[in-house]
Amino acid sequence: MEHLIEQTITFVKHTLADAEAGHDWFHIERVHKTAKTINREEKANELIVELAALLHDIADSKFNGGDEEIGPRKAGEFLTSIGLAPDIIQEVKLIIKNLSYKASLGTITYHSKELNVVQDADRLDAIGAIGIARAFTYGGYKNRVLHDPEIKPQLNMTKEAYKNTTAPTINHFYEKLLLLKDLMKTNAGKKIAQQRHDFMLQYLEQFYAEWEGIK
Repeated sequence: MEHLIEQTITFVKHTLADAEAGHDWFHIERVHKTAKTINREEKANELIVELAALLHDIADSKFNGGDEEIGPRKAGEFLTSIGLAPDIIQEVKLIIKNLSYKASLGTITYHSKELNVVQDADRLDAIGAIGIARAFTYGGYKNRVLHDPEIKPQLNMTKEAYKNTTAPTINHFYEKLLLLKDLMKTNAGKKIAQQRHDFMLQYLEQFYAEWEGIK
């Protein structure tokens, strides 16, 4: 198993060498580590969890013209090339396809303990201090304004609306980041999420105070 993980790490590092900073190798590495931590308690299939964590953003649809099949396809092609069993490959592809917050806004028919572990790990990297940094990194990448008090957050967005939003980065806290705590599936994920959620609330309080010139 160790050799398979090392091969996968090499492939991901090479593929994401020029990726946007919030979805680069370091994001993958953090999700991989967190997934392993969560899985010490969940005891899901270790190989599937690690491979899915490492490959989950190998070709994110938002950087590939909205193509939601390219990620699972690229992951499947790689895993086939290193000789993984078809049933393992299929599980990894299904996790990647159903992992994202955007996917959860549509119809989800696949469920597994492995998906829960990797999904929680990925969502944890979207909140807290690093989640805030990633949100503004992506906002800068898309040239979005930090905040516009005239543009209110859109709650309960459809999948299509979420995919096409161009809202200020602060709105993203209300449209996604602050919702993630209550979507955690694992006990470990829930515990970590609470602390990171509280930190984001403190950050927003400070942000609005500075915006108004109070602090």
